[in-house]
Amino acid sequence: MSNELHIIGGGLAGSEAAFQAAEAGLRVVLHEMRPVRGTEAHITDGLAELVCSNSFRSDDHENNAVGLLHEEMRRAGSLIMRAADAHRLPAGGALAVDRVPFSETITRTLEAHPNVTIAREEIAGLPPEDWRATIIATGPLTSPDLADAVRGLTGEDSLSFFDAIAPIVNRDSIDFDICWMQSRYDKGDGADYINCPLNRDEYEAFIAALLAGEKTDFKEWEASTPYFEGCLPIEVMASRGPETLRFGPMKPVGLQDSRKSERPYAVVQLRQDNALGTLWNMVGFQTKLKHGEQTRIFRMIPGLQNATFARLGGLHRNTFINSPRLLDPTLRLKVRPSIRFAGQVTGVEGYVESAAIGLLAGRFASAELSGRAIVAPPPTTTLGALLGHITGGADAKTFQPMNVNFGLFPEPPPKTKGKDRKRAQSARALADLATWLSPAQEAAE
Repeated sequence: MSNELHIIGGGLAGSEAAFQAAEAGLRVVLHEMRPVRGTEAHITDGLAELVCSNSFRSDDHENNAVGLLHEEMRRAGSLIMRAADAHRLPAGGALAVDRVPFSETITRTLEAHPNVTIAREEIAGLPPEDWRATIIATGPLTSPDLADAVRGLTGEDSLSFFDAIAPIVNRDSIDFDICWMQSRYDKGDGADYINCPLNRDEYEAFIAALLAGEKTDFKEWEASTPYFEGCLPIEVMASRGPETLRFGPMKPVGLQDSRKSERPYAVVQLRQDNALGTLWNMVGFQTKLKHGEQTRIFRMIPGLQNATFARLGGLHRNTFINSPRLLDPTLRLKVRPSIRFAGQVTGVEGYVESAAIGLLAGRFASAELSGRAIVAPPPTTTLGALLGHITGGADAKTFQPMNVNFGLFPEPPPKTKGKDRKRAQSARALADLATWLSPAQEAAE
């Protein structure tokens, strides 16, 4: 029986798992089916390709749970965070990355690592029995054959949800006589977003067009597949009420064009998508509108009347397993413990959350194959809180993808409120993480 660690899937989670295990001295074979077989969302054959947004969300580790997760992963030696920091783009208080060199850096790093072999092939069914340890990190776009094999092994139907991609606009087609540069509340460099203002009449006309626009029809699976609330198509949000977008991705608070005295009724924001600053992502504008309708309706937005699109939006179905029912506390499949799962397929939502579970899976597998005890991160850390949620903390009957948030944490120190409460949780998390990462702790493992 081979002592190598096999990882199926070269996305964020698989790449991070491979790096963590290889850095620990394990021999790793990373199986990635692209370009032998493509997916409905990927464009390149690069590892850790960002198929939707280029944002890793807030980078504020004192007041925001995802920012804290960034910091914990940095301290744990994350390849994903190292590449993200190296290819950072202006995005206010958020961490946005230049997606192409980000993927290229991760691909080159793993290709050059002496303990990593990259096999460009599809694993069409369950891993062979002679693979001593496998991590399945195929993400929400798991190939049908592998998904069917997992369902057959577990007796569980995979849950499903929609995921959507936002359009990307060419900067030179944006009208800056109408738009202006500003971050909400002047965070970051203060001018990290392009803002397109709408008055009340323009907003109401835009909402009407969204609702009436022709959508792509997914008859074969749409009726029985729930949306994930964190990634709703823009037109679905609009259907929930005329003011929904003004309190969501089009909220105008914290934004004011200094050239004008009146405040906008609503604002569409665009975030930089590449280092050259030539491509800008429409924030929160994932959609299932047909391509022709997207061009027509989004050009109704003031400042985008002559917009050209480097990429239009799209929608696809993502699947994930019922992790609280199927996985043990170290991410192993209960019915076949030689298999671990990692990434978004486990029911965590978000780039960084997916990579974080890959980080843990890689560390757990390397400890197990090296004969060391597996010690999970404390539940007071974001890593531990996420792990606990998907491996038993969530209700298996209602399990749905979850972003990291402070609601997953144990109670904070007493007598703390508001921002002090979050800062106290963050300080405790980093202190507990340091103990978990300490050489004495690693030796104990």
